[in-house]
Amino acid sequence: MTRVVFLLVPQLHLLDLAGPAQVFTTAADFGYGYEVGYVAEREDVPTAQGVTLRVEVSLPEAAPDDLLIVPGWREMRLRGGGPIGPAALRWLADHHASGGTVASVCVGADALGRAGLLDGRRCTTHHDVQDELARRYPRASVVRDVLYVVDDRVVTSAGIASGIDLALHLIAVRHGPAAAARVARQMVVYTRRNGDDQQVSAMLRHRAHLNDVVHRVQDLIDTRFTEHLGLADLASAVGVSERTLTRHFTESTSLTPLRYQQLLRVERAEHLIGQGATVESAARSVGFQDARMLRRLRSRG
Repeated sequence: MTRVVFLLVPQLHLLDLAGPAQVFTTAADFGYGYEVGYVAEREDVPTAQGVTLRVEVSLPEAAPDDLLIVPGWREMRLRGGGPIGPAALRWLADHHASGGTVASVCVGADALGRAGLLDGRRCTTHHDVQDELARRYPRASVVRDVLYVVDDRVVTSAGIASGIDLALHLIAVRHGPAAAARVARQMVVYTRRNGDDQQVSAMLRHRAHLNDVVHRVQDLIDTRFTEHLGLADLASAVGVSERTLTRHFTESTSLTPLRYQQLLRVERAEHLIGQGATVESAARSVGFQDARMLRRLRSRG
């Protein structure tokens, strides 16, 4: 069981909290083993939208597999000092030092900066405060105009709804693209916004359509992308002809079913290689017979 603990601060934005919380609770409903909790330095936490939340005030001991997330708050400029005290900042830093992952939404990146977690790392935040974040933490490398950045178990996202994208990315990394696609579809979230190609998951980038036949085929491919999936079998599974499936799939995604499956394989292989796997072992893990096809597809960009 992985615990996801949100550190709440006064004037937090509800969507910064509710978006990623919905992702992880939906994943838990599907049996992926998440327990979501909330903690603050004060019992009653007023939000920017006028609702006051009552939460625990004792900072829990976090295991390395747990995830700590700092949602953003209403702040058009980063205040010197910030709304989080020294004990909570140490809690964030100690969790990362013990091998855990720490994330932020929007101006929550300021808390990670104050905890020393942005030094020497790439990060991002809401576009309104990117310049100030860069000034306050000159040892950080602020990446502009992207949805989220992952650097050595420090995950920062741009603002508001991008917390959903961040959470879906973490689900995909831990459980594979099929799990994230399942959660995204349950939440009726099919597409990413304003991200660059390196940060946009293929299984979400090509979900910006309303064709249920294509979504059902994508669900099958997402779940079994490491297997050989014949066009005839896919068409039969959704009750249409091969020609009809190819036409609908191409119109909806600008890809063939095979090309979509290849993108999922390459994306997963890239993650495995980034974690230290060889190209050969990554290729076999995602369903290629050897590394030649993987190398060819990676060279396409």
